[in-house]
Amino acid sequence: MTDTLQDILDTIGGIIWGPFVLIPLLFLTGLYLTVRLGGIQFLRLGAALNLGLLRRKDPGAQGDISQFQALTTALAATVGTGNIVGVATAIGIGGPGALFWMWITGLLGMASKYTEAFLGVRFRQADAKGERNGGPQYYLEKGIRGPLGKILGWSFTVFAVFACFGIGNLTQSNSIAANVEHSFNVPVWVTGLILTAFALVVLVGGIKSIGRVTAGFVPIMIVFYVVAALYILGANIGEVPAALATIFHDAFTGTAAAGGFAGSVFIIAVQYGFARGIFSNESGMGSAAIAAAAAQTSHPVRQGLVSMTQTFIDTIIVVTMTGLVIVTTGTYSQVDPATNEQLSPALMTGQAFSHGLPGQWGHWVVTIGLVMFAFSTILGWAYYGERNIVRIFGRKIAIPFRVLFSLIVFVGATTQLDIAWSFSDMMNGLMAIPNLIGLLILSGLVARETRAYLKFDPKLKATPEEISAALADEPGYQSWRVREAELDREGGRAPQTPATRTVPLPPDE
Repeated sequence: MTDTLQDILDTIGGIIWGPFVLIPLLFLTGLYLTVRLGGIQFLRLGAALNLGLLRRKDPGAQGDISQFQALTTALAATVGTGNIVGVATAIGIGGPGALFWMWITGLLGMASKYTEAFLGVRFRQADAKGERNGGPQYYLEKGIRGPLGKILGWSFTVFAVFACFGIGNLTQSNSIAANVEHSFNVPVWVTGLILTAFALVVLVGGIKSIGRVTAGFVPIMIVFYVVAALYILGANIGEVPAALATIFHDAFTGTAAAGGFAGSVFIIAVQYGFARGIFSNESGMGSAAIAAAAAQTSHPVRQGLVSMTQTFIDTIIVVTMTGLVIVTTGTYSQVDPATNEQLSPALMTGQAFSHGLPGQWGHWVVTIGLVMFAFSTILGWAYYGERNIVRIFGRKIAIPFRVLFSLIVFVGATTQLDIAWSFSDMMNGLMAIPNLIGLLILSGLVARETRAYLKFDPKLKATPEEISAALADEPGYQSWRVREAELDREGGRAPQTPATRTVPLPPDE
């Protein structure tokens, strides 16, 4: 029965991630949004990094957590096993060229990430506790009038609830336990208990607790991993140009079978590059918009740009480090002596790092990196899942869900879950489809309001008072401000920005 279910999931996943569904939809949506937003990810990246990483806060703005905490929560959810095991899987099956297509998902995905984060803030709501809620489950229904919006919004909600247990829990805890056992001989049940306890401590406190933990934890884990990778690339600097040439060449030609390497053709490189790319950075899936909606921000454009940097950090920096180390050291084509087959993805990355670091440091760095990445993903996805299940059952389900999610961490750590990866890929794809359709439909609204804001504040330095004055005649901003004031009153908080006049919501383009 398990084999049959595996075959079914693989078949469905193959269709979703095949050349006729998500691959063209992801590529064309990212390309269309890039053009319609004027290449915003290239022109505004510097200002976005400055606001998100250096200034970190938007003084006088409303929300539950700072912009930096919203960014690190989203990074926590995305920088996970996909950055270590996922990259190795893409290269192992799709060849070195798959890394190029992961870059493409990152560069074009930054426009998608900006758009969904903008919409997450633009259409956010308040729950019974006064906390900000947002994401595709809200903006698809609120932004797209009629039955289509409801269908897209509720489809995303259901798929996200299922996906949070796959991509955000079972695969992460399973990878942690397996690698800790392999590297340090710690029984999986011990790792499972420790992970469950830590998850409970953090998650019971909700988004504010998650935000505080990720704000301190995520930067450390990324710097730790990137520094180790840069050391290896520096030690093998002579091989880097050839590795880059191989990546670009194989992106369009595929790699011939050699030794234990399964080989690939062009479409396989594209398919696995896109599949593992979105698994890693989640651009187009809509998940990061949920964290963005909780941010303290004085305009949706500002948080959209901050959230956009998450994809840059995840894919252009962290994924690139893993991929270059694997290709530079040549471990993607090595054979495991124990099985006479290609190295497994987890072993492939560990072996690659061992080439450049003394003793067992390579495997330890990968294991420690994977533990940090995967546990942070559990925290981020717990919040994503909670926000969607709360939409179905109400605020009363929040605490029981947090406890259940933490307990399932133990299940993932102690159970063989090969099938969970196929399930995760399928659910990722099913989440992305309604969201991508919604991004295309709402792109006119996003482009119009983005132009209005960046026309007067391209460096993202305006105060809330300056924004209110400059956009006094901009209907979209005025409608958002009126709604924000209502959310503050519903949550028992006094509005923190200048009062605005009521203006009807402009029709979507």
